Amino acid sequence: MGRVTERRRVLRIRDGAAGHRADTLVAEEPLEIRLNGRPLAITMRTPGDDFALAVGFLVSEGVLAAADEVTSVVYCAGATSDGTNTYNVVDVTLAPGVPMPDITLERNVYTTSSCGLCGKASLDAVRTATRLPIAEPTGRWLTPALLATLPDRLRSAQAVFDRTGGLHAAALFTAGGELLDVKEDVGRHNAVDKLVGRALRDGLLPLADRILMVSGRASFELAQKAVMAGIPVLAAVSAPSSLAVDLAAESGLTLVGFLRGSSMNVYAGESRIALPAAQTEPAG
Repeated sequence: MGRVTERRRVLRIRDGAAGHRADTLVAEEPLEIRLNGRPLAITMRTPGDDFALAVGFLVSEGVLAAADEVTSVVYCAGATSDGTNTYNVVDVTLAPGVPMPDITLERNVYTTSSCGLCGKASLDAVRTATRLPIAEPTGRWLTPALLATLPDRLRSAQAVFDRTGGLHAAALFTAGGELLDVKEDVGRHNAVDKLVGRALRDGLLPLADRILMVSGRASFELAQKAVMAGIPVLAAVSAPSSLAVDLAAESGLTLVGFLRGSSMNVYAGESRIALPAAQTEPAG
């Protein structure tokens, strides 16, 4: 199986002094996801948690919603012409009775580590109807003080980032702020798929009382992945896109951006935010 990191010789220049040294880089390799033996998609990813990545991707595509819908997940032996197992091809076999999606040329896409769900024929095709709808808010249970603690806790759990500086991360927290799981990957959408895939394999979907925290921006594909897994809250240290905000508003997702220290913007789903009246500013 591929390594998470690799070593490369670099010329390092600091304050006018130069010298060669070894540098640690995050590994990036292609992963082909097959469904019942048929090629479905290719993503550039950091090796590791590949089975979780594959099934998490299928959750985001609306194919899977429960662990018992999967019969097996395996690396494909003989993935190359000489029979070598590269550990870069994963085949997911659906359980009997689980509908096989229509795999067309326009859906059989190449997914880069930055684009997430690319190659869709139209926006309507991207807005896959979730089988795990987000539960209606049950009150204002999410405090700004709790949200403010999440970025540092995510950052402190990024073990590979500390060695490479080149990874995105995603983490799941309980409603009370307990860190449950964290995944790192060169692709921010892959990190989320790994979290969701692990949760599916553990029988934990929908993630109805969880907070998803991501290390970068909140793009549309990340908002969609949260919605498809039934996650009610998505928080990001950077900006959301307009389409992510639209999707959050339509689906009932609480979307928080620019979460830095005690500052943050709530773009949708503010009915879950517990804000003291004295801190509420008039609309400007």
